Amino acid sequence: MTGAVLSPNGAALVLFGIFFGMMALRVPVAFALGLACLPILLIEPRLSAVTLVQETFNAYNSFILLAVPFFLLTANLMNVGGITDRLMKLSRSMVGHFPGGLAQINVVLSFFFAGISGSSTADAASQSKIFIEAQRKEGYDDSFSVAITAVSAVLAVIIPPSILMIVWGGVLTVSIGALFLAGIIPGLLIALAQMVTVHAYAKARGYPTYPRATWGALLSSIAISLPALMTPLIIIGGKLFGWFTATESACIAVLYAGFLSLLVYREMDMRGLKDALIDTGKFTGVALFCVGTASAFGWLLAYYQIPRAILTGVSAWELGPIGTGFFIAFVFLVVGCFLDAIPAIIIVGTILEPLARSTGLDPVHFAMIGIVSLAFGLVTPPYGLCLMIACSVAKVRMRSVLRDTIIMLIPMLLVLALLIVWPPVALFIPSLVSPEFLK
Repeated sequence: MTGAVLSPNGAALVLFGIFFGMMALRVPVAFALGLACLPILLIEPRLSAVTLVQETFNAYNSFILLAVPFFLLTANLMNVGGITDRLMKLSRSMVGHFPGGLAQINVVLSFFFAGISGSSTADAASQSKIFIEAQRKEGYDDSFSVAITAVSAVLAVIIPPSILMIVWGGVLTVSIGALFLAGIIPGLLIALAQMVTVHAYAKARGYPTYPRATWGALLSSIAISLPALMTPLIIIGGKLFGWFTATESACIAVLYAGFLSLLVYREMDMRGLKDALIDTGKFTGVALFCVGTASAFGWLLAYYQIPRAILTGVSAWELGPIGTGFFIAFVFLVVGCFLDAIPAIIIVGTILEPLARSTGLDPVHFAMIGIVSLAFGLVTPPYGLCLMIACSVAKVRMRSVLRDTIIMLIPMLLVLALLIVWPPVALFIPSLVSPEFLK
């Protein structure tokens, strides 16, 4: 940046000032990121507006990012092909007899769905349509129904295969196979925390419970759902054994979901396939547009060496690994309230990565702290995309469901704290299966 007109502090003020100003005016995130870059590109003599286009399209020149639309398509094929219905029957057989049976099914189905789709927004959209009206009919409060549907949807970015893990691995050069393995225990703990929360609500409010399924019904549900449950094993196993890359595993997931929908369950017709492709195109366009403009924004941060300027002061605090973990989580929790997770990884993840490395945090542990923290942003206003989707389906205002949403996030925050304080929560399975992926 020799000869630059702006100093790092001045450039940071312009970039973040315009970005947050645009956000306050409700400009979509992807456009706000791109527009924030333009004034600097016009001011600096060595740069030009063409740089914005170049860096945006450079971000798309990534084989790993091809996994994003394929995992989204897998989720949509599941919905139109009857796979979700069969997983729901299995969930009912497993936990329907627990207090708050329908809400427990919601959590377990989100857990199964997460192991196939990797997309929280796809989960929130499909689960909201399935559960919110059904819970209303059974006497559940709207605020509880919306909150548990939105909060359980965040499992999709924590449990492998996760789109955020793929983006993180591609941007920060971390083994995606290790990230997939690292997400298993935190995902299980968060799902368990949500089920305990539902249990407490159901006992306090008297929510209904289904009769316990017979062993025959449970075994029948498992047999019917087994082909669908093989999907995450194929994806993760193939990645770990080196049979295919993360992108190739996403392609195989699409082929397998299509095979189940067309030939095994036989519930998808050409209209359903068309709808799945259209929905995938919409979600992919939004996600990858954010990736492109966030990459241009991040390129300018690197050009002005803004991360170094920011971290100089933080490094002087000498927080240590645990203190640094909590600081990283706090930053991602705050940023997640205002910014989509993918651009947050590209911008904030690259800023914090040197700090994490300097204090000895394992890159996989750092990644899981960031990803789990960003998951909260999917249900916290003003961004809270999953919460907005659920509120839209339920036709309720977001502020009317915030109390129950915050209550449900408290046990999840305890899991995040455990993840920071005790690294084996994330690192145990990777160290057991593929220790060469760590550090």
